[in-house]
Amino acid sequence: MLIVHGAVHRSHEPCAAMARASQPPNFDSPERVSVVLDVLRAQGGHLLRPASDAGLAPIARVHRADYLNFLQTVWERWSRVRDAELALPQFWPGPGSAAAGLSGRCPDSVVAQLGWFAGDAIAPLMAGTWAAAYESAQVALSAQRAMAEGAPSALALCRPPGHHAGAARLAGYCYLNNAAIAAQAFVDSGMCRVAVLDVDYHHGNGTQEIFYERADVLVCSVHADPDEDYPYFVGRADETGTGPGEGFNLNCPLPAGSDWVAWRESMEICCRRIASFSPQALVVSLGVDTHRDDPSGSFKLESSDYVAVGQRLAEMGLPTLFVLEGGYALEVLGANVANVVMGFEEHNK
Repeated sequence: MLIVHGAVHRSHEPCAAMARASQPPNFDSPERVSVVLDVLRAQGGHLLRPASDAGLAPIARVHRADYLNFLQTVWERWSRVRDAELALPQFWPGPGSAAAGLSGRCPDSVVAQLGWFAGDAIAPLMAGTWAAAYESAQVALSAQRAMAEGAPSALALCRPPGHHAGAARLAGYCYLNNAAIAAQAFVDSGMCRVAVLDVDYHHGNGTQEIFYERADVLVCSVHADPDEDYPYFVGRADETGTGPGEGFNLNCPLPAGSDWVAWRESMEICCRRIASFSPQALVVSLGVDTHRDDPSGSFKLESSDYVAVGQRLAEMGLPTLFVLEGGYALEVLGANVANVVMGFEEHNK
């Protein structure tokens, strides 16, 4: 399998800075890409390729121009007014407030814009955040482009992850929605139907938002019940799309502590819906934070279960792009991702 990766992501290192600021723990360490690459190199047989640069245009097909401008300029502006190693929002335009209810106008203050463009306070901005997020999107785009040129499958080792990022919102460690950017690039290359399957522990609320009113991109997700876990306010089974997108969003929320049997049943529901959609390509938001030892989740999957995940995805018989999302137990992260790849490739031999 083609494996696309980058190195600039190391410029975004929020874990220690969040701890020093007495903020909730952030598990998105730079070592996440390294441990996966180490296992894949040892496994052998893969084509490793650094990301190339497709520019900002394909990213702007998914994210709003004002949001992209904010991400590119926020650190320079923030550092003029605050002497701190990270920037986090302190204020939000709540429902019924003058900002949200009357003008709906983005404020000029960088302090206020942090809340305007942030869905929560767990996606810190640092000096290297934009460069890392931009490269992460280019990793996904490089893999997508290789598939558009004939590669049957690819794994994009994106970091930071992306599936919580909306069209104009950062959230949940995510700044640019890599899976959505890749899916849109497939559409822009001429495909009429693309499916996104999100298997991360947490619901991909950003991906759902971006495609919620569209019928050309089907979004399916297996995730923790939002009544019990992040992102809390979205991801329920009755969220099925609106307007032209009605029926093209499928959520399969599961209770805390769900095991492989329950998880596999929900994934099968998603796979059958995808098969009925007959997409020309499948983008998999590959989170392996469903593992029993992951610090960010409560599901009970074992490392060996990820082989079966890869096998089932291969059975779909679709050009498949895997985009790395969550997975924060470093001691098993590499093996879990490699097991998905191994299961997928063994079925296709």
